[in-house]
Amino acid sequence: MQSIMWQPTEEQINNSQMMAYMQFVNQKFQLSLKNYSQLYDWSIERVEDFWGSFWEYSKIIYNSPYSNVVDDITKMPGAKWFEGATLNFAENLLRHRDNKIAIQFYGEEGTQSSLSYRELYDKVSRLAESMCEMGIVKNDRVVGFMPNIPETVIAMLATASIGAIWSSCSPDFGIKGVLDRFKQIEPKLIFTADGYWYNGKQIDCTIKIKEILTDLPSIKKTVIIPFAGNADVSRIQDSIQWEDIQNRDSSEIKFEPLPFDHPLYIMYSSGTTGLPKSIVHSAGGTLVQHRKELQLHTDLTEDDKIFYFTTCGWMMWNWLVSSLSVGASIVLYDGSPFYPDGLVLLKMAKELGITILGTSAKYISSLESFEIKPNEISSFPKLRTILSTGSPLVEENFDFVYREWKEDVQLASISGGTDIISCFALGNPILPVVRGELQCRGLGMKVEAYNEFGKSEINSKGELVCSQAFPSMPIYFWNDSDGEKYHLAYFNTYPGIWHHGDYLEINDCGGVKIYGRSDTTLNPGGVRIGTAEIYQTVERFSEVEDSLVIGQPWGNDERIILFLKMKDQSVLSEKLIKQIKKSIRESCSPRHIPAKIISVADIPYTINGKKVELAVKQVIQNIEVKNKDSLVNKNSLEFYKNMMELKE
Repeated sequence: MQSIMWQPTEEQINNSQMMAYMQFVNQKFQLSLKNYSQLYDWSIERVEDFWGSFWEYSKIIYNSPYSNVVDDITKMPGAKWFEGATLNFAENLLRHRDNKIAIQFYGEEGTQSSLSYRELYDKVSRLAESMCEMGIVKNDRVVGFMPNIPETVIAMLATASIGAIWSSCSPDFGIKGVLDRFKQIEPKLIFTADGYWYNGKQIDCTIKIKEILTDLPSIKKTVIIPFAGNADVSRIQDSIQWEDIQNRDSSEIKFEPLPFDHPLYIMYSSGTTGLPKSIVHSAGGTLVQHRKELQLHTDLTEDDKIFYFTTCGWMMWNWLVSSLSVGASIVLYDGSPFYPDGLVLLKMAKELGITILGTSAKYISSLESFEIKPNEISSFPKLRTILSTGSPLVEENFDFVYREWKEDVQLASISGGTDIISCFALGNPILPVVRGELQCRGLGMKVEAYNEFGKSEINSKGELVCSQAFPSMPIYFWNDSDGEKYHLAYFNTYPGIWHHGDYLEINDCGGVKIYGRSDTTLNPGGVRIGTAEIYQTVERFSEVEDSLVIGQPWGNDERIILFLKMKDQSVLSEKLIKQIKKSIRESCSPRHIPAKIISVADIPYTINGKKVELAVKQVIQNIEVKNKDSLVNKNSLEFYKNMMELKE
């Protein structure tokens, strides 16, 4: 039986952009759609009508019109969207040029600043002109090793205005983690801050950046932003100070008209072997998908202040920044969400009057575990929507929000990924919030739950697939000329069908439940991590013969468990555990550090030499392991049964 936690009023429904769009569609196509279920069905049955009408409804700024919406909706990968259209992503995000606040920034150490849309435009103008003088041209790669500060947004927009391609890593990544990503794409220009603050500590970035530049010969110039203010940047070669770039007159930006499928972002998603995959997303696909999700599903308007707790290395940063295209004010926060205490984001939301607040299931459960009751801080009169992603939002999280935060709020759990830079399932302003459920599948996204026979089922758990093409699919992977990596990532299980690697259930009311990852990619705190990144670090230790890493469901999240097979005379001591964790932190990032490191007698392998992480994960969850005959040492699974260390 459904437990409804929130229900939109008739006034809220009638004033929503989702309803306005439905009325637009009814008038344009002489239809009589009455509810979201009917609108959703129409959007996947009449794909060209849906995406074409939304292009018109959202007033995408373009230079040349499209000749057709999509050439072949069944072609995955490879469907061509809005052929003939030319546009510029940055021009769409900078369409508003008034004195309204575009970006409001809060730093952990107390820094606060804001930029109007006019000021944002001027700063992008100055930077874009400087980048052209540096020799940056269309298709060049520009990267950021940056905190979540306004300068990062400015750098991305300037890059996009030229037609260059933007990619970024959070500064808490280790040197190897950064190089594993940036070396693949050979950037010409890098933006970096001199440092940042986290958990009360000022962290110097200049030592890291010097080492990164030593092993990244493609970089011609380094632009340094004085965020921390105390670091010595004088020894960084070919560097330019941010102030020197901005100390010039602004002019009208010459937005480069580009094809719909021109590359905009390179994102990174790690598999279980090899380097992180470099996923290339198009300007047009990102823009039209984000506009759909922000306008219709989030009901974002230019009167809103929207915040998402994210770093610049996570796709939610890209999603948040697209809010500028609607004319909303975006709020950036850099630092720990629990320093100096767990009230920092709540106080910020109260002070700024944030209307849409994005966070994670981990943050919500942490508030509860710390016995923090948001409604004791404020009634949050302007807050109308709380968004959550990163990991499944369980029933108890819903209870906490409505009991201890705010009764009259839309709690929208959303789910998608870096792979699509958007959502498969998300919120909806005209539907009720049901305890433990995502409200709906996204318009135009033919999301289904496939059983073990590859058949779509309702009211049953299955593999998350998308059985029709959609605009925000990656256009390709970098350094994947024959498309083999792309195909293996999503289309190897069901040919011609996008296979995402999540378990989900779609009920007959259209609600969705996500049950976590179905593959072996680690996902602690919603940050997707490839096991190969940890293996490459751990197996450098002479005491370690072999290793295996998995994610163990724990509480409302997932924790990383690292199993080590030690060499003959070696012992897994507390000292060695500390050394391994330190090395993982430095080579990868703090998010990669295992919660438990456990010594085991053997590591299971398939006959063709692959570690079987999924089988071990199944064993520790008391799930039957099938196809044991494919293992060269199937008896090794016995070592992982009923481990006391995994029960605490």
